[in-house]
Amino acid sequence: MIRTIALNALPIVVMEACIPFVKNDYLLTLVFLIVIAVSFSLHREKNEDRIFIFGFLIMIASEYLFVSTGVEMFMRQTLFGFMPLWLPFLWGYCFVAIKRAVVILGL
Repeated sequence: MIRTIALNALPIVVMEACIPFVKNDYLLTLVFLIVIAVSFSLHREKNEDRIFIFGFLIMIASEYLFVSTGVEMFMRQTLFGFMPLWLPFLWGYCFVAIKRAVVILGL
């Protein structure tokens, strides 16, 4: 159980590990898309594309709210001038990994 959850979280760890090393947001987004594509090609369950898209969109809105209220700010602002382009892709996959963990835990 823990091993399976860790394996599902591994793409997130890989993506986060790339952030300090890939300074170009467009290149980093491409790296994230490759990691996500490989992950989905190895294992994808029904409706995970919807969960990914939901996480992608809801986190753009959430991050926009945080930035607009001054709660947080990003140094990298390649998406709509307020956040990094790659961040919604990371969040989208996080939603998928969380969903998988919930299913594995039987919650």
